[in-house]
Amino acid sequence: MPTTITVSRETKELLAKLKGDKTWDKFLFELAENYRRERTKKALEELRKIEFDSSYEEVRLKLRLGES
Repeated sequence: MPTTITVSRETKELLAKLKGDKTWDKFLFELAENYRRERTKKALEELRKIEFDSSYEEVRLKLRLGES
């Protein structure tokens, strides 16, 4: 089922240039996947920096995790 996303003209023009020949669906899916992959990569890099003897609360603070 198609949907509409409202964006500014400038944003749409930039996205259209980046999109190239891809469909909007494929382009936006790839964009979201790349964003998620980069966030995961950054989180793993941050985890590697944390000392093993850190407490649970220290780890949560360093990773900026909210309450769970």
